[in-house]
Amino acid sequence: MPFGIYEGRYLINLLEYYVVWYSNKGFSKGELGLQLQLVYELKLNGLEELIRNIKKRYPKP
Repeated sequence: MPFGIYEGRYLINLLEYYVVWYSNKGFSKGELGLQLQLVYELKLNGLEELIRNIKKRYPKP
């Protein structure tokens, strides 16, 4: 997340209520808005573990 109290966190690690709040408010236009929509869909369908597994398999260098 590039700003706010969650600055520096991976989007997938945002609290679910925050992503839902953002969804109700309306996602911004642009890349960040699209990424937050994807995170919302992943969390809504209980699929965030997929991203966590990818992060474990391919850690940052």
